[in-house]
Amino acid sequence: MTWTPPAPLAPLLALPGVTDVLIHAPGEAWIDRGGGLERRQCPLEGTEDVRGLAVMLAAAAGRRLDDAEPTVDARLADGTRLHAVLPPVADGCTAISLRRVRAAPFSLADLVASGMLTSELAELMAGWVRERVPVLVTGGTGAGKTTLLASLLALADPRERIVLIEEAGEIAVGHPHLVRLLERRPNVEGAGGVPLGRLVREALRMRPDRIVLGECRGEELREVLAAANTGHRGALTTVHANSAGDVPARLATLAALAGLSPGQLVAQAAAAFAVVVHVERAAAGRRVAEVARLGTDDGELRVHRAWTRDAGGARYGPAWSGVRALAEGAA
Repeated sequence: MTWTPPAPLAPLLALPGVTDVLIHAPGEAWIDRGGGLERRQCPLEGTEDVRGLAVMLAAAAGRRLDDAEPTVDARLADGTRLHAVLPPVADGCTAISLRRVRAAPFSLADLVASGMLTSELAELMAGWVRERVPVLVTGGTGAGKTTLLASLLALADPRERIVLIEEAGEIAVGHPHLVRLLERRPNVEGAGGVPLGRLVREALRMRPDRIVLGECRGEELREVLAAANTGHRGALTTVHANSAGDVPARLATLAALAGLSPGQLVAQAAAAFAVVVHVERAAAGRRVAEVARLGTDDGELRVHRAWTRDAGGARYGPAWSGVRALAEGAA
């Protein structure tokens, strides 16, 4: 479906490579084209103009934004993700965040050309997808988790039936057999919500070859672990984490929200997420910074370093041979 951006936004959204447009003051905006935030002029003369733009965008998405409902998280007709917060929740001026969604995913070759991946890692990841290795992609907001996830999904066998579960429908997938399920939030009376965990359970009944969760952020971890441990190989998901080494602690936090004991998490997580790929947003752009093998050691969940990249270049760790063996179907 087509959507015409309002006049203050059109020049910003038309710039090549723009992924984010952020407004939180009159007269200016910030954009991200993959190399960090850039400041731009925006013809909004006062705080009421910024508020009016936010209300207009919310209405275009079929959502309410006013003093009684001062925040909105919605999708516009072209898939653009809208988030807006009105004062006084946003101090001084309405805050608008727009995240563009690509119509088609980047190929792994595109990610290599941009510097996000090395050619060696691209070959390795293609092997994981081919061998149905479960992968957990981690990183911060805007680091490129969904970009990488979409590129990996495009490599799946076209005969596979993929069920993709998302909060907001952000992932562009170049695959011929995809079913997308979207979370529905409760209405103002608190009724009618369909959470991610329920969608994972529904997906299990849809004859999936591969179940993909766009982001695991709460109690839906229980269903993801159950699905991955009952024959649904090749699951892919993302989670917020500061590094690959933080994954056990992050999963433990989510497991507590899901009502899982530490023992249950350890017993299921290593099979559900065999490999961890950590992405980060640096001054030079988005890039894969770490690859690790997830496993258990003395009854605890551990990550074993396979590959890291920093200012000094790439380094291999003790788990490198193990992650390569997974790509070759030998582990």
